[in-house]
Parts: sequence; C-alpha cells; structure tokens
Amino acid sequence: MACNKVKMVIDKEFRISEIDERIYGSFIEHLGRAVYDGIYCPEHPTADEYGFRSDVKEMIRDLNVPIIRYPGGNFVSSFNWEDSVGPVSERPRRLELAWKSIEENKVGLNEFTKWARSAGSDVMMAVNLGTRGIADACNILEYCNHPGNTKYSDLRISHGYKEPHNIKTWCLGNEMDGPWQLGHKTMEEYGRLAEETARAMKIIDPSIELVSCGSSSLTMPTFPDWEAVTLQHTYDHVDYVSMHQYYGNEKGDSEDFLACSDDMDQFIRTVIATCDYVKAKKRGKKDIKISFDEWNVWYHSNAADNDITENHPWQVAPPMLEDIYNFEDALLVGLMLITLLKHADRVKMACLAQLVNVIAPIMTEAGGGAVWKQTIFYPFMHASAFGRGTALLPVISTPKFDTSRHEDVTAVEAVPVYNGEKDEVTIFAVNRSIKDDAEMTIDVRSFEGYRILEHIVLESDDLLAVNGPFNEKVAPKQTSQSSLDGGMVTSMLHKASWNVIRLGK
Repeated sequence: MACNKVKMVIDKEFRISEIDERIYGSFIEHLGRAVYDGIYCPEHPTADEYGFRSDVKEMIRDLNVPIIRYPGGNFVSSFNWEDSVGPVSERPRRLELAWKSIEENKVGLNEFTKWARSAGSDVMMAVNLGTRGIADACNILEYCNHPGNTKYSDLRISHGYKEPHNIKTWCLGNEMDGPWQLGHKTMEEYGRLAEETARAMKIIDPSIELVSCGSSSLTMPTFPDWEAVTLQHTYDHVDYVSMHQYYGNEKGDSEDFLACSDDMDQFIRTVIATCDYVKAKKRGKKDIKISFDEWNVWYHSNAADNDITENHPWQVAPPMLEDIYNFEDALLVGLMLITLLKHADRVKMACLAQLVNVIAPIMTEAGGGAVWKQTIFYPFMHASAFGRGTALLPVISTPKFDTSRHEDVTAVEAVPVYNGEKDEVTIFAVNRSIKDDAEMTIDVRSFEGYRILEHIVLESDDLLAVNGPFNEKVAPKQTSQSSLDGGMVTSMLHKASWNVIRLGK
C-alpha cells in the first residue's frame, strides 16, 4: 500500500467567511416515521407531557441543530395548515398525497414549534405554493407572527399560544421545478407567484427572511435556467435561493461515490454564478445567499418505498425512506460538509435531510423501541460542534486520480475553521482514497503557541459497515496520529477516513 504525500498551508488571514451556524440545520417532514414514532411517541417511557421522546430530543441536542425546516418537503404542497392547529380531538384525518399516507394531525404547527424550541432549534417554515397560494401564505404568517387583535393571530391565542412564534425564515414552496410536485409550476409561473407571495408576506412582517425555490438537483433539465428566470422575479423580495441534492452508490462504485462531493461543489458554483448574473442584469446591490436545505445520501430504501406507495398506500406513518447508512455514506456526508464550509461566504443555511428515521442520522426502533446513532451522525456532530467561527481557505497540494465518472479527484479534501473566541483551529479532512493512506503536513505557523488538542478519526476496514440498536460498529475514536513541531503538523490520515484535528492554546 502506498502512502500519499499531502501538504496544506492554513493562515488565520486566509478567510473565506464567518460561518452562519444555520449551516448545521436539519429537516423534519410529515413523512414516514419522522414525526410519529420518531420525535413523537406518547407511549414511550421517556415521553414528556406532550408525547415527545426525551431520549430522541437529547440526541438532537447533541447535534446542536440551530434550525429545522418544517413541515416539508413534498408534504407541504398539499398541506392545509389549519388542519394542524386547534384541539387535537377536532383535527381531521387527511389523505396525504405526496407520500400516499394518512396524516392524523396529532402533531401540528404549534406543537412542533414548541418542541423545536425545546430542542434548541428555530423553525424554517415552508408555505404551500403547490395547491394553495398567496392568501394561505399570508394567513399562516399572520397566525404565527402577528401579536394579536386580528383573525388569525386571535385564533392562535385561542389555541393557547398568546405569544407569537416569531418564525423568521420562510420557504416559498418546495421543489416547484419538479414534475412530481403537486402544483408543479413552470419557471415563469413560479417566479410570478413567489414574487407576489413574498411581497405580501413582507407587508405583514418585514423582518422575515424568504427562500425562493431553486433547482431540485444538478441534473434537472431546467437547471440553471430555473434560477435565472425565477430570480428575475423574486430578486428584490427574497434573501436566499434553495438547493437540494442527494447522492447514492447504486452501482457499488465506492471510488466514484466518494467523488460526488465534487458535483456538489460544481452545483454550488453554478448557482452562485447564476445569482450573480441576475444581480448584474438587475443592477442589484445585494448578493442572493444559498439555503442548501436538503442534502444527504439517499438510495438504500428506494425499492421498499416504491412498494409501500404502490402496493400498500394510505397507512399512518409507514416506514419510508429508512436508509440504513454504512461507513462510506458517512465519508461522503463528511465530504459534503467540507464542501458547504468551503462556500460559507454564500451558503448561509443548510439542512441535513432529514433528522429522525427518514434518511436520518438518528433512528428509533419501530413501536417505540431504542434510539441509536447512524454512521452519518458523527461527521455532522463533529462539524456542528467544532465548525463554528471562520472558514479558512486551505492551500492544499494533494495527489489526484480519476474514477469511472470523475476526473482529477483529490485524494484528500480538507477545510480549516478558526474559532477566535476559543483560540482554536479545527481541520476537517477526509482521505477519500480507498486504497492508500496519506501523510499530511500542515503549515500552522500563523497559529503561534498552539498545541494539538486532539485528533478524532472515524474509520473502518469495511466500507459497508452499519450501526444498529445496541450494535455500534462505526464510531469515532481518539488517535495519536498527529504531531506538532516547529509550526508544522504531521498527520497520518488512514485510507477512507474522516479526521478532526483540533489545535488550541
């Protein structure tokens, strides 16, 4: 086995941007067991007085998620928000058309908002621009944010919530470019609707931030025309454009799978270029920021999901999108986090989709059993814990290789984050070579007086290793693979490994 030689220079003056903590957001949709039997399970021994599982909430707190997107997702495009408020006993059971399920509305807008705050998170609310429109968006905003003495704010108060929820971030629909979306729109249709919805919502509450729907993936046939056309309508009224992307290793090609973060990087660069084109065309002064509000690995559960929707529809909380993640999935999640951080100047929000049971880092056994951490839990936890502060531009010299679909793939991907308040710097690094270790030499002379605090590694001899309840095969460990001498760190990065190298005084 060869050992690649990698060199990196980091300097506290090589700044990309301050990192918005909302880059570590997540997402909960009324889909599968995300809500029911996920965060909400009244019969569970740890359930609180409202029926929410305390053990799941504590695990979410471990991830330190600052914002959670809700209630969808495809779900939102047929969501009647009025069904989800008021006395639970009076709420209707509805056909949920996106996922062919039954929605009982036992958990609704108010309960979720209260739960999210108790979990340490703000809410990113999505409005239904599929089957509904401007009036509905205004009504739900009035219900959530207006203090009182109006129809919908008084309705909220009558439901036991005197103080407004003050939700500040709102998505103008979901994946409206997708033919699978209920109420799918053309570029011009969506642009006009989103513009007028945004205009009306900001009359009600000028302090809110709005997210315009971007493309559902890099491979959409309308990309990037969708962004160019819709933003010409929404530019003056919105703050963000959304991005969504999932990856899978359907062909069992691990080398190529781990190169998919390069596609994510190109996706982000193209969206930035398109946003800046619209800015230039409109003689604008503001930069449109990015809300990458759906990203993850998703492919393991496809066959089971299709069977449920086609052959066993109209269940309550069926087990859908329950991908069991393996070790290589965790590596790609780490690579995707590094990619987001490298674009921290424009990517200000991002949502790992989703949070519990549905393509999620946290799983619960069906029927209210144990809660456990998937392999992807750990890179996200590390980034959220140590990736706060300033993203620094790494200058890296690394070997490159080609895969079946990608060229010039870097053997090592890395990004440093400087936390001035704590006087620490953390280097997140993935050796995505599945064959060769790498010796990385890091010039850290600008961080005078620092010492190595720890080197955390996530690795496995089996790329397909998975975790399960009471059976954690993939977990991080402390290692002594880093040393510091004369302002130079030398770190051994084992093949196919996620590494967190922390330095401080």
